Amino acid sequence: MGNVAYQTYSAEHLRTFCTQVFETFGIVPEDATLAANVLITSDLRGIDSHGVARMHNYVDLLEKNEVNPHPKLTIVRESASTATVDGDNGLGLVVGPKANQIAMDKADQVGTGWVSIANTNHFGIAGYYVLQALERDMIGWSMTNSTHLVAPLWGSERMLGTNPIAIAFPGAQEPPIVIDMATCAAAFGKIEIARRHQKNIPDGWAIDAAGNPTNDPHIVTQSGALLPLGSDREHGGHKGYSLAMMVDILSAILSGANWGPFTPPFIVNQAPAARSVGKGIGHFFGAMRIDAFIDLAEFKAQIDDYVRTLRATKPAPGTAGPLIPGDPERECEQVRESEGIPLVMSVVETLRDVARRTGVAFDR
Repeated sequence: MGNVAYQTYSAEHLRTFCTQVFETFGIVPEDATLAANVLITSDLRGIDSHGVARMHNYVDLLEKNEVNPHPKLTIVRESASTATVDGDNGLGLVVGPKANQIAMDKADQVGTGWVSIANTNHFGIAGYYVLQALERDMIGWSMTNSTHLVAPLWGSERMLGTNPIAIAFPGAQEPPIVIDMATCAAAFGKIEIARRHQKNIPDGWAIDAAGNPTNDPHIVTQSGALLPLGSDREHGGHKGYSLAMMVDILSAILSGANWGPFTPPFIVNQAPAARSVGKGIGHFFGAMRIDAFIDLAEFKAQIDDYVRTLRATKPAPGTAGPLIPGDPERECEQVRESEGIPLVMSVVETLRDVARRTGVAFDR
């Protein structure tokens, strides 16, 4: 946290607060708890940009009736292994997990399940959903499109979302491999964190409104754009750009949601998209029952061997050796479960404002 002031709160305290806030908007307790769990999972895993720091945005949306607190999911098209779902403009933290559940249930029945969902909103971290698949010894997939913040390769204006993708593979004795990443050079949440901490951002993350490189997070949030994963062509920017398009198409065009620059904003009072080409934003979930492909025990044993082999790689100079995807988040979760979740004071103040607006006590 550097020199930035912060306070530490237990996960249970924050979970209870978020649950009660959601309930003040008429969200049923089961759904309110579900939404809070998605947020707290993010904070526990060290993805501070997508946890309780987002509560202010969700409250804004609920207060202005821009999100339906009582969504009824509808399956509009279905096969044995697939479904297209209408989320009824519900809170993504609620309809996302329910759509993911459909994918996992289908995998239970026929081996794999794939669900594309439209008419939904911001669903938290993509990693939450693949963790749910791990609990059922499945390979999980999760992705979502999002508000346009990223310039296409060789472009100088926002056209694509950060469009994260996650996939997870269970192990036996070793921890699972959990891949969870944005398809841009850095998630927008990291820009917000740098702004809160009054720090510059690294080269290759973003450009200003004229398309020139910038290290100023304030410029990025006001008028600039993020760059695709890889930044420029020489460093593989075309690959990040292509991944972002893939997520956009699977999440939005496949489901009937808005895509690219027409994806609606997450923040209230942000300029709306120029036009609508679908309903809300979109998500895409997948689940694969491993024993539909290979013996489960054999697969998990091979994942263990895979992990151990990579960990045994000769370390690069100045490093402790290779990480396995999911290691930093898992280690952070262990610390924060016991020591609490640190929140910078700017986030604490937004939660205090939520408390004033809803009447739910925040400070202990």
